[in-house]
Amino acid sequence: MSKHDPSVIYANELTRETNVAQMKDRASKLTGTDERLQDMDRMGIDIQAISPAPFQYFYFVEAERGAALAREVNEGIARLVADTPARFVGMGSVPLQNAELAVQEMDHAIKVLGLRGIEINTNVNGRNLTDPQLGLEPFFARANELGAVLFLHPVGFSEGARLTNHYFNNVIGNPLDTTIAVSHLIFDGVVDRYPKIKFIAAHGGGYVSHYWARMDHAWRARPDCRTVIRRAPSTYLKKFYVDTVVFAPEMLRHLVDTFGAERVLLGSDYPYDMGEEDPRGLIGAVKGLSRADRSLIEGGNAAKLFTVKQSR
Repeated sequence: MSKHDPSVIYANELTRETNVAQMKDRASKLTGTDERLQDMDRMGIDIQAISPAPFQYFYFVEAERGAALAREVNEGIARLVADTPARFVGMGSVPLQNAELAVQEMDHAIKVLGLRGIEINTNVNGRNLTDPQLGLEPFFARANELGAVLFLHPVGFSEGARLTNHYFNNVIGNPLDTTIAVSHLIFDGVVDRYPKIKFIAAHGGGYVSHYWARMDHAWRARPDCRTVIRRAPSTYLKKFYVDTVVFAPEMLRHLVDTFGAERVLLGSDYPYDMGEEDPRGLIGAVKGLSRADRSLIEGGNAAKLFTVKQSR
């Protein structure tokens, strides 16, 4: 883990010790496939989408170095998938500190390496994804041309000075940073301008999934909340995909009611201690879920979403 990582900066000593111990205990699950495949069999998972560990966002380094590191990560994931193609599909990384290099690496990852999407952080060195100084509009434009999957996964909250105890910068900070990212993507018009991007928001979409009505009210009540978008924020929110990593069947029921079963994907956060150990059990505990909807959430949606299509 990097000293630039908010999850390290805003953490007390016990949290750091616990994280170091977790890495030692679970290193084999993160670096090999033998235990992973055994765990997948135990969990009833046929195919797993492998994405870079969030600590492998190297946005803080010089752009060319970041591009080289992203290439190394992507080629490693592509090799893993090639070795066990019946059980894994891959997602890649890009150097978001430079839009031009990010576009180049996204093209290589998807069109050359055959990866099924790109994982990005919910901020870039503390800047919002829509910050004009980042200049990521060409990246989003190219992702739209490709119809790319962009998986938003946070690494703590970038302003987490009040979240250092009790692992709060993960427990509270991760969904908070996702909430901010999703809100900016909506209110700053990215989702509206680029409707072919398939955004996935980790951890059930953060808090915005459960308090979207406040955004809609603000959009109706205040001119400063409708400077860009023409429709209510929830209209755009429902274009997102979210995962099932919410830990309670009633919360998952709410996601299904909000987004529709066709927008909810089985998630595990494997192999971390904040992951869901029994994702199919959680889905099965949701009251009133039809067999057809359960089938979509357990794999039908992901199979459709991660199918590679020919692109320009």
